[in-house]
Amino acid sequence: MFSNYTIKILFFISIHLFIIQTSQAQKTDLIYLSGKDFEHPVQWDFYCTDGNNSKVWSKINVPSQWELEGFGEYTYGRWYKELNQKEPSKEEGFYKYEFEIPLDYRNKNVLIAFGGAMTDTEVKINGKIAGAIHQGGFYEFKYDISSLLKFGSKNILEVHVWKHSANKSVNNAERRADWWLFGGIYRPVWLEVSPKTHIQNIAVNPKMDGSITVDLNLQDIPKNTLLEVSLSGKNGENLPAFTFPLKAKTTKETITTKWNNIKPWNPETPNLYNLKLVLKQNGTVVHQYDKKIGFRTLEFKKKDGIYVNGTKIIMKGINRHSFWPEGGRSTSKRISELDVKLIKDMNMNAVRGHYPPDDHFLQVCDSLGLFVLNELAGWQNSYDTETGTKLVKEMVTRDVNHPSVIIWDNGNEGGWNYNVDKVFTENDPQKRIVIHPWADFDGWDTHHYPTYLTGMHRFNSGENVFFPTEFMHGTYDNGHGAALEDFWNRYKESPLFAGGFMWAMLDEAVKRSDWKGEQKFDSKGSLAADGILGPHREKEGSYFSVKEIWAPIQFQSKQITDAFDGAFLITNDYLFSNLNSCKMEFKVLKSENDVLYTNKTAQEISSGKIEIPSIEPGETRKIKFDVPQNFYEGDILSITAFDQFEKEIYTWTWPIHKAAFYASKFLAVQNTKAKASVAKSDSEITLKGNNVTVVINTSTGELQKISNKTVVIPLTNGPRPIGMKAKLKDIQISQEGEKAVCIVNYSGGLSSIKWIMEADGRLKMELLALKNASGGEGFDGAFFEDKINAFGITFSFPEKEVTGIKWFGRGPYRVWKNRIKGTTFGFWEKEYNNTITGESFENLIYPEFKGYHANVLGANLKAGISSFKVFSESDNLFLRLFTPDLPKNGFSGSYPQPDFPEGDISFMYEIPAMRDFKPLEQQGPQSQPTNIRIKKGDDGIRMDLWFDFRF
Repeated sequence: MFSNYTIKILFFISIHLFIIQTSQAQKTDLIYLSGKDFEHPVQWDFYCTDGNNSKVWSKINVPSQWELEGFGEYTYGRWYKELNQKEPSKEEGFYKYEFEIPLDYRNKNVLIAFGGAMTDTEVKINGKIAGAIHQGGFYEFKYDISSLLKFGSKNILEVHVWKHSANKSVNNAERRADWWLFGGIYRPVWLEVSPKTHIQNIAVNPKMDGSITVDLNLQDIPKNTLLEVSLSGKNGENLPAFTFPLKAKTTKETITTKWNNIKPWNPETPNLYNLKLVLKQNGTVVHQYDKKIGFRTLEFKKKDGIYVNGTKIIMKGINRHSFWPEGGRSTSKRISELDVKLIKDMNMNAVRGHYPPDDHFLQVCDSLGLFVLNELAGWQNSYDTETGTKLVKEMVTRDVNHPSVIIWDNGNEGGWNYNVDKVFTENDPQKRIVIHPWADFDGWDTHHYPTYLTGMHRFNSGENVFFPTEFMHGTYDNGHGAALEDFWNRYKESPLFAGGFMWAMLDEAVKRSDWKGEQKFDSKGSLAADGILGPHREKEGSYFSVKEIWAPIQFQSKQITDAFDGAFLITNDYLFSNLNSCKMEFKVLKSENDVLYTNKTAQEISSGKIEIPSIEPGETRKIKFDVPQNFYEGDILSITAFDQFEKEIYTWTWPIHKAAFYASKFLAVQNTKAKASVAKSDSEITLKGNNVTVVINTSTGELQKISNKTVVIPLTNGPRPIGMKAKLKDIQISQEGEKAVCIVNYSGGLSSIKWIMEADGRLKMELLALKNASGGEGFDGAFFEDKINAFGITFSFPEKEVTGIKWFGRGPYRVWKNRIKGTTFGFWEKEYNNTITGESFENLIYPEFKGYHANVLGANLKAGISSFKVFSESDNLFLRLFTPDLPKNGFSGSYPQPDFPEGDISFMYEIPAMRDFKPLEQQGPQSQPTNIRIKKGDDGIRMDLWFDFRF
C-alpha cells in the first residue's frame, strides 16, 4: 500500500503530466479532488456532529452519502407523517482535504466545482470563505478560488455541510419529501483550470435542419480575437468550420451558423456531434471548448401536441431517482448506463425524476436515446423565489445543451413557485416548455394517477395536451404492467395524448450500515418499495409486461391452426423509424415426449428470417414467412425482433397445437395387463390403477387420500369450487372396460366431476360446470357469483413439501388477470422461493414462485416423494401455486395483492386483477370482474385434467 505522502507526490506528478499533454490544446483542465464516483472514491478527513461514529475525526470516502459510510442517522422524508417521528436527524459534517496546485496554474483561472452536496454547503480554501453558502442539495455549484490558492504548494480545502438547511423553503422542498434524506458530498468535487481568456459556458439551440445558435459567456477577451466553430460526427467526419470576430472585453456573444446534411437526434436514432469552439488571438489558440450536442427541433403546440423534428410524439416513460443501495444518491456512470439500458430494454423512450439527475445520466440519455423531463426539486412544497431563481440558473446552465432534455419541470405536486417559471426561459435559448407536474397548467395537463375513465372535460373532450407525469403506481407488485394495456389503449385514442410516466423505476431500499444481524436493507416499508426493478435492478414481472405492451412492433391477435400460412399483421408503433430498419426471425421449437419427467427442454427444429416490408410509423401491414415442412412437428413458434442497433425488441410465442395434443404427447403411458378397479363403501370410493390408489369421500365428493404403494401424495380437500356454489347430489361408480369410473354429481354451479382411473395409474378429471345449472332441492342461494374475480377448483397441498416446479405454459413470471402480457410459452423451471415483491431484499429471488401462472398445459410439481404431475386438455387454464406472503412492514394505502381463494393448488379460468393506487373499478376492462350468463341449451364449461401420481 502507498503512504499518503506517496499518493500526494504521484498526484502532483500526474497533474504535471496532464498539463504537458494538454497545454497545446489550451482546454480547460479538470482536476478531481474527490473520486469521479462513489465506486472510485478518494478519502478525506471527516467529522460528524451527531449519530453514528460522531464527534471524532476519521476518514470518509468522497463522493458518498455519510449515512452509507457509517455516520449520522438514517432519515426518511415522510418522518412527519407515516413514521410518527417528531424531528429528523440534523447532523452536520466537516470535511478536510489537502491538495497541491502547480506553479503553472498561477496565471490561470481556477474554479472549484461541486456536483452536489446535501444540503447547505460552506467552502473554505486555506481558511478563507470561497463564497456564499450554497443551499439546495441537487445542483452543481462553483466558486472562483484563483485568489485563494497557494500555487506551487499545499492548499487546504474545508467543507462544512449541513444535512438540513437554514432556509425553511429548502427543507420544505427537499427534506419533507417522499424519499430518503441523506447528507454529505455525494457527487464529485473538481477544479476547473482555464486560461484567463476563456469560454465559461455555452447554451445551444441546434435545429434539425443543421442551423444552430450558440449563446456564449466569455471572460477576458482581448483585441484581435476570433471564434472558430467546427463540428465533427461520431465516426470522425468533419464538417466545415466558421469564424466569427469578437469584440474586446465582451462577456456575452451569440453566434448563428448552419451545416448541411445533418442527421437529427431522436431517441430512436440518437445522432450526436462534437461542437468545437476555439478562441484564437492573432492566429494563436487561446482556449478550446468542446461540447457534445444533438440537432433536433422542438415544437410545443397547445391544443395539439409536442413535436420533435416535425413528428408528434408519445412518451413512454418512467420516473427514476438517482439511487443505489450502497451509495444512496451517490451513483456512477456505470449505474447510469445500466439504468438507461434497462429503460430502453423495456421499450420506453422517456424518463423523469424529482430533481436534476447526475450529468453522466443525461450524457447516457443523449447517447442511447431517451427523452428527459428535467425537474427542479420541490416535492409538494416550493423553494422561495430568491433560492429558486439561483437553483434554476444552476440547473439550466448545466443541462441546457443536452438534446435528451425536452421539458423543464418546476417542482412536483404543488411544489411550484410560479415566480421562477420565467427563469427557465430566460436561460434557455431553446425555449422548452415549463410544466407543473400533476397540474393542468398553461395548456399542458399532467394530471397524476388518472382513472381509466378520467374526467369528461379533462380527457374525453379536453382542450389541453394530456401527459400524466405519474401514473401506474407500482408499490410492491401493483401497477406498472397490471392494467397498463387498458390505460394505454384508451389514452391513445385522444389526439391530445402525449404519453405518460409510470411511478417508479426502483425499489429504493438502502443497505443499512448501522444494522446488525441478517436484515440489512431498508425500504421504510411500502414507502420506498415503488419500483418495477429491485434496488440492484432485479426485474419484476411487470418489467416484461411493459416490454411487450410498449414494444414498437405490435402483433394483432392470432392463434395457430392447421390453416396457418405464416402470415401476421403487425403495427409500427415507433415515432420516427420505419420497421424495415428492424430484423425479425422465427424459430420452431420441439420437445421430447418425456420433457416434464426429465431435465430436457425444447430444441430448435427449424428457423428462418422474416422479411419486414416498408411499414411507416402508425401503419399496419402483413408479414409472412414460408411455413417449414416440419412445422407441425414442433410445439412452439417463436418470433424475435431486433432494432437497428441489434437490441432485442421482444420475443413473441404461440403454441402450435391445442391442449389435448400436448396432454397426449407429454403424459407417459405404461403397458399393463391389469385393469383399474373401483369400490364403494358408506364413507368412501376407492379407485385403483397399477400402484396408485385414490380415495374419494362420499359425503363431500373430495379427494381424501392418494397413495402410490406406501407413499402418500398429500393432494386433498378438493376439488372445491371457486367462484360458484355447489352441493353434492349423488355419486355413481362403474367399470368401463379396463377403466374405473366415479361420477360425482352436484346441484348448483358445478354440474359434475367424472374421475377416470386408467389401468396404469393415470387419473383423469372431467369437470363440467354451469350445464343446465339450477338450485335443486335444498340448495340455498345462487349457484354462481354475479361478479366473479376467481373461477375454478382448488385443492390443499402442504407447501413445506415443495422444492420447485417445471411446467409447460406461459412463464416464467406469475400473472394477474390484467397482467398476462410479458409471459411467453416455453418449458420453464424454478425452485421454490418465498419472495415478497418489494420487501425480500436480503434474498430477492425472481421470478416469484407463488401466485398464478398462465396457460399451463403441463406441470411437474416437485415435492420429493410427494411429487406429482398434471396435464391439461383445456386451453387457457391458470395454475395457482399457493398464496404469496403479505409484506410485513407495509403502510395503509398500499395494496400488495388481491385476496386469494382457499386452498393451495388451484386450476382456474378466472383469476383476480391487481389493483393500483386506484380501486379496480377505476381501472380498465381487463381489471373488472367477470359476469357469466347461463341460458338453456348451453354445453357448460369443461375442465379436463390428467393427474400422474406415479413415480
